[in-house]
Amino acid sequence: MSDTVFADVTVYSGGIWLPHRDVRVTGGVVESIDDTGSGATPSDADIRFGGYLIPGFVNTHTHLQQSLMRGIAECTPLLEWLLAVGEESVAITPQRAYTATVAACLEALRSGTTTVVEHMWPHPDDEVHGAVIQALRDTGIRAVLGRGVADRPDATRKWGFEPRLMQPLDEVCDHIDHLRDQVNGSPITMALAVPNPRSLTENGMTHLREFAQERDMSVSIHLLETPTDDRMCLEHAGVGAVEYLDGAGFLWDRVLAVHCVELDDVGQGILAERGVAVSHNPLSNMRLGSGVAPVPQMLDRGLAVGLGVDGAASNDTQDMLETFRIAAYLQRATHKRADLLGFGEMLDIACGGANVALGLPEIIGGVSVGDPADLTLIRFDRDYATLPVRDPGASVLTTGSPRIVDTVMVDGQVAVADGRSTRIDEDEFTKEVLALQK
Repeated sequence: MSDTVFADVTVYSGGIWLPHRDVRVTGGVVESIDDTGSGATPSDADIRFGGYLIPGFVNTHTHLQQSLMRGIAECTPLLEWLLAVGEESVAITPQRAYTATVAACLEALRSGTTTVVEHMWPHPDDEVHGAVIQALRDTGIRAVLGRGVADRPDATRKWGFEPRLMQPLDEVCDHIDHLRDQVNGSPITMALAVPNPRSLTENGMTHLREFAQERDMSVSIHLLETPTDDRMCLEHAGVGAVEYLDGAGFLWDRVLAVHCVELDDVGQGILAERGVAVSHNPLSNMRLGSGVAPVPQMLDRGLAVGLGVDGAASNDTQDMLETFRIAAYLQRATHKRADLLGFGEMLDIACGGANVALGLPEIIGGVSVGDPADLTLIRFDRDYATLPVRDPGASVLTTGSPRIVDTVMVDGQVAVADGRSTRIDEDEFTKEVLALQK
């Protein structure tokens, strides 16, 4: 792996923009940030001149296979939408899973995302999982790959999960160990993905916590996207959703709670005490009519909050720059305050807000020496709609789109150059995706 030097860039580091810097990457790590021209540059280095350098985004929640489900069940209630997505998920094939994952990852990378946290639905087919892993490898993105798991069957999805996609927990856990061996040494790490509190029994939660903690794995779980979790848990277990999970010991500092739109003050306190992180998915919550998560309140309570795009069946894109902007605007509109969630705070949320729970390095204040070389180089002159640039951070937040993303580096390797994948023939791949419509 040769050195890469981002020469004479303006880098966001230590919470401020630093102009005229050379950022050197060696061995997949940011080795130095120096004044331009002050350090020696190896003769064989890959040198990239100019632009604005920020850390890559961490998309804390998505469903990659849904990139082939755009627009599904539009304008329908959540449970009806879930049943429609469930039918598509039952019918997924390894080839479609591969194509969908590549499509979603390319879109994510081109919007400055360097890490995706994939929340797979439970599925019994090893070849489907293998196809997803191969697609992640082929696109070069970093991933926390959540293997779906549930142990309470219910075709209605009200108090359980789709039976056709489920397996016994012991079989699922053996499969996760197999997948961990398969991704060992790559930028992919395995995690558990739980559909929601309603899909696990108390015994299942005990079993999975022991399994995850023995392997230092993260667990992602949809929680309180709507009042359904609370309503069903109260009906069947006599307590709310957060109390149901907490009573079984299923809340700890490697749990990522996704959505939390209906998370009340008591629930926020419990999650904060247990060290649980939250994935905020504003566009999905808007599209499905779920509501607005209380993000400022969660931050005030000390909860770690990351940013998620969610799957293309509910967003309907993987554009992190769009989600980056809407996450700020939605809270400003809700609280009637224009001074909420500026660029610096949003960047910390989008690049590292939930990283500790995910087992990733914490990224705060921008690019720092010693960080993994997961970086995004922005060129505002790629899109006149971002010009003139009064304040780079304001321009990224208020006008940014994939058009301004020039270079994306993951683990020290350039995955996107001049706005296009360096690893996938995009023109040929587009033909493959279009052929699925026939």
